[in-house]
Amino acid sequence: MNSALLLLIIPLLSAILIHFLLQQKMASIAAILGTIGTLVTLGISLSLLSSDAVGCSFNWAQIGDFNVNIGIQLDQLSKGMMVVVTGIGLLVHVFSLGYMKDDESKARYFGNLSLFMFSMTGIVLADNFVMMFIFWELVGLSSYLLIGHWYQKDSAADAAKKAFLSNRVGDFGFLIGILMIWGITGSIVFDQMALSAATPFLGAAVLLVFCGAIGKSAQLPLHVWLPDAMEGPTPVSALIHAATMVAAGVYMMARFFFSIGFDVIPDCSAVTIAWIGGITSLAAALMATQQDDIKKILAYSTLSQLGYMVMAVGLVDPNAGMFHLYTHAWFKALLFLGSGAVIYACHHEQNIWKMGGLFKKMPITGITFVIGTLCLTAVPFTSGFFSKEGILHAAHESNPALFYIAVAVAALTTFYMFRLLFIAFFGKAKDEHAAHAKEVPLVMAVPLLILGLMSLASPWIGKAIPALNDFHPHIGLEMNSVTIASIAAFVVGLAAAVVFYKGKESDPLANNKVMQLFRNKFYVDEAYAILIKIFQDLVAAIVHFIDEFFINGLLVGGLTRIAQGTGNLFRNHCQSGRLQGYATLLGLGAIVIIYIVTFL
Repeated sequence: MNSALLLLIIPLLSAILIHFLLQQKMASIAAILGTIGTLVTLGISLSLLSSDAVGCSFNWAQIGDFNVNIGIQLDQLSKGMMVVVTGIGLLVHVFSLGYMKDDESKARYFGNLSLFMFSMTGIVLADNFVMMFIFWELVGLSSYLLIGHWYQKDSAADAAKKAFLSNRVGDFGFLIGILMIWGITGSIVFDQMALSAATPFLGAAVLLVFCGAIGKSAQLPLHVWLPDAMEGPTPVSALIHAATMVAAGVYMMARFFFSIGFDVIPDCSAVTIAWIGGITSLAAALMATQQDDIKKILAYSTLSQLGYMVMAVGLVDPNAGMFHLYTHAWFKALLFLGSGAVIYACHHEQNIWKMGGLFKKMPITGITFVIGTLCLTAVPFTSGFFSKEGILHAAHESNPALFYIAVAVAALTTFYMFRLLFIAFFGKAKDEHAAHAKEVPLVMAVPLLILGLMSLASPWIGKAIPALNDFHPHIGLEMNSVTIASIAAFVVGLAAAVVFYKGKESDPLANNKVMQLFRNKFYVDEAYAILIKIFQDLVAAIVHFIDEFFINGLLVGGLTRIAQGTGNLFRNHCQSGRLQGYATLLGLGAIVIIYIVTFL
């Protein structure tokens, strides 16, 4: 059997066994099975990095001359992405052993994690658009199940539905785009899509395919689901909403651009993609500056960094986007699991203004969280610095306006992350839970330490691995205008955080009207609510009125009442059971018959 097939089979078998055989009565075995399965897939992924293994394919469906295959593509892009998916997946599984140890539905949780690993692996390894779309939808299902794990809470159930429906909007455009690409290139297989020149409707097809990324990677205007998805367990946020699922859109666009060729991508569609990424990055960073929930700060940070990656793809530099995806996956997973450790230690308190002084009480969590923050804020020589430099250089060379936006986002990132650090980890404890917090168990601390190491070392590790080397166009510190702008953005953001939040007991900007706009997320959710009232609820009310008044009332109801009235007339007067009535009808009938026979 092709070893790459095991990457799909192992998590699928794990999900089946847990859901149908183990269930909650053997929850501990289910947790261990899911973790071991992910460990094996990581081992296989690492072995593929240095091997010459090739993909495989078998026919899944055939309609005339059209074949749909389940095919595995092993190249630099898929091999590198598999290391990220399985590596972070394993650490999330291990962390979950401690975080979810007392959960009432632990077996279901680990079963859904295995289903997610199967679905995400299918996206990464797919060699054609149809297979990718199938697993794309399975990832949506997995995300729905994991976000709504605590479905007894209305907020969790609503968040799961919101994520599912938001992604379906993007996926509708994605499906149309796939059909258009099939019509343009004559193939759905990535290696057979190459075009020698741009063709009519290619720009529209590219943007429709990008709709899938808008949903999965939570770009404007479909970004609203990701912050609410924090209602799921924190390890889920680390796996799905920091490193893998939300990055699937960026990965898909990189795969697509490599397949059709950079030279044929219409400028209008590329620029549109770049600006959507840039605007999303800026808007999300502004929203993050005024959030008080530790997980939502990181959620908006993820939105912002995904905007960076999408912008790089739109600037036709997917290597820079994938490099940032690779480094960001490690340090953002670290930050999310670090927030999970904080929430666990503070008895599930998530408001940073009820924390404080955690660095001394939780030194491992504190140190690793600082490492993640330094990487995210692009401190020189950290992984985030090198990957963000690639995006800044791409913007500087192609679109100065987007470059300035990217630099502003870098300053805002430093501001809101050090705001979080100052409030939650330093100063005095502001709540009794924070005052009595202590370091998390070793099963949760070890993944933090490993992620901290990977956050710092990932660029050099990736540089040494052939399958990851393509994502690393440059590692080094050169004092040019881009680097100076990046460092200046860090200094400005840090200075602002120190001035406004160091040692503060409450938010000094809470009453500022501009900051309230950021705190309320630019009222996008409220705007959606109004649109839904107009275009869904109002239309539904009109249709309901037409259905009840015209169709049921006049048409169907009216005809029904006429039939009932006519029936009642004959029933009451002709079928009354009185002999006199029957005799009268008999006589009238005889008279009619005699008349017809005599005169007609």
